[in-house]
Amino acid sequence: MKGVSARDQQMIRETETMFGPEPDEMGFIKNLFWGRIREELVFPYPEASPDEKAKADALLEELETYLDTEHPSIQIDQEQVIPDWVIQRLFDMGVMGMTVPEEYGGLGLGVASYNRVLEAIGRRCGSTAVMVSAHQSIGCKALMLFGTDDQKARFLHMVAREKLSGFCLSEPQVGSDAAGQETTCEWNEDEGVYILNGEKKWITSGALSGLLTVMANQEVTDPKTGKVKKGVSALIVTPDMEGVSFFQKNRSKAGIRGTWQARIRFENVKVPKENLLHREGQGLKVALTCLNYGRCTLSAGVTGAAKQAAEQATKWVQTRYQFQRPLADFELVQKRVAEMHAFCFAMDSMLYAVCGMLDRHDPDIMVETAACKYFCSEEGWNVIDSAMQIYGGEGYVTENEFERLWRDNRIHRIVEGSNEVMQSFIFAYGGKQLAEYMLGVLNTVEWSDDETVGENVSRILKGAFTPSTIRQGTPLATEIFLGVKKAKPDVTRVHPSLRSFAERLASHVQTHTREFKLASKELEEAIVSRQAVQARLADNAVLMFAWSCVLSKLDQQLARGAHDAEWERDKLAGLHFMHLAHERIEANVRGLHKNSDDSMLRAAEAALNWVETLPNEDYYIHESSPIAKGTGHPIQEAYIKQFPEDGAPYTPRPDGAAPTGDGAVKAAKPVKA
Repeated sequence: MKGVSARDQQMIRETETMFGPEPDEMGFIKNLFWGRIREELVFPYPEASPDEKAKADALLEELETYLDTEHPSIQIDQEQVIPDWVIQRLFDMGVMGMTVPEEYGGLGLGVASYNRVLEAIGRRCGSTAVMVSAHQSIGCKALMLFGTDDQKARFLHMVAREKLSGFCLSEPQVGSDAAGQETTCEWNEDEGVYILNGEKKWITSGALSGLLTVMANQEVTDPKTGKVKKGVSALIVTPDMEGVSFFQKNRSKAGIRGTWQARIRFENVKVPKENLLHREGQGLKVALTCLNYGRCTLSAGVTGAAKQAAEQATKWVQTRYQFQRPLADFELVQKRVAEMHAFCFAMDSMLYAVCGMLDRHDPDIMVETAACKYFCSEEGWNVIDSAMQIYGGEGYVTENEFERLWRDNRIHRIVEGSNEVMQSFIFAYGGKQLAEYMLGVLNTVEWSDDETVGENVSRILKGAFTPSTIRQGTPLATEIFLGVKKAKPDVTRVHPSLRSFAERLASHVQTHTREFKLASKELEEAIVSRQAVQARLADNAVLMFAWSCVLSKLDQQLARGAHDAEWERDKLAGLHFMHLAHERIEANVRGLHKNSDDSMLRAAEAALNWVETLPNEDYYIHESSPIAKGTGHPIQEAYIKQFPEDGAPYTPRPDGAAPTGDGAVKAAKPVKA
């Protein structure tokens, strides 16, 4: 591509390989970029069958009784471990095998039912919600989706009823860059095994698992061309295989402290051929498909936590008095209360709309699951942090349990694809097909500085007047060059009382496709690196998706004749969300044309240049940095619980000695024996 750096071109090629070919039909958000609203994908709002709902209700009744009367949430957080008896209790209830088919010992529940359970757990214990999600959404999900009958027979009953599972994708040098796997597997023809070598990091429940799904780079021969190329393969590994070692079982964390994230080393591990999942070189398809489910269950956990936070904070301001009146009397407090409940309703609406898409097996849902993860983790944290603000000092103390919920849910904006990566992904993958269409038309008729005058004229005259170019290019040209907007899409399936909000949504979709086209034309290849522009367009796509889900859920409730206090809360929360979304969308559109991006880039460059002058040894540096490995401040272990360990958290020796560099411990007085 002209004007795109070699590094960016390589990133684009790797990303396209990772995501694979486009599906035959486009999902909801991709259609927004084209200026369309595919109503049938969100209307009517999805519902579980009566039998499915009854099974989920029964499980939830048993689970919520346990969670409210027996589950040791405080102990889990304080001792930084989920007791074995808790894990066994969850297995016994069927929670750990909810989505595993019944013939393999599971409950056979759908995605929406599963996320209802995760939401209930997320309200009460973030650590347990993450453990359950990591086990079932990604840990053993690959086995359920891609496993052979033999593999399922060997392993599924175990993960449904007996042992945890781990998903081994992340590495010291691999976070969001899933295609950059450094762990390798090599086929050994003589022994009939794959030889696995490498290291994995941040593997939730890894040291506690009976099954690991491991992603590894492999040189694969293309059967059509005979050429050897790199691909990623997915292997089933069990911890009893020779060469598997857990050299770090866990690290102490700010939140979700009861979960354990392992570092695992694979040294010449011999994996039998029958443990290959799917096909050689197709491991990223396996991983990304699993992440569709993981991003939903992450969203369910934080949605449950946000609802709990909003309700707790609202109850607090109703009963906490200052200046002889409740805090709820003050308008700025009311503003926070309204926004918290509005975004909780929108999160709920989006989450279960996406669950419906997964339960229906819609063919193109990768952008929607990314949007769900981004929206719920971002707005969920905002709700929880806002609740902390109006809860005040009492929210910050441990005894009221709120600070645990606050700590537990900050992580979700980082994991399963950081939210900044999600914004760029939603922009790039959401608008990819439209951008390719535009490129095809513009390459036909646009003047190129890389060609001679004669070559330009010849190409343009040859292509400009073909029927296909006229048919495709005329509407595009009128939008880009004449400012004529594409016709507004229709939203026909909403209750009459919601018609004005549907019309406003249609207007935003109409504007969105034009702004995407204008930004693509104006910035051309430079848009690949202009992430601030990408983020504004991605955010608007996500907000319009959320708006559509809110409309659908309100429409469903109106059709049911809802009329109680909870409905009144939901209705006004939903309407307020659409007002807030409208304001944000308009601000983002203005920001595409008038913004502080240039001064931001200059300020960032100056800050980077200044920090470059500061000594590395005063700051923490990533362990595998290609330019500064081993030059940073040493990590600290004094007073920090280490894993494995046999008893209480670390305490200094009687002589006061401590690891070098820990200023706080150096200054401490010796402890008397």
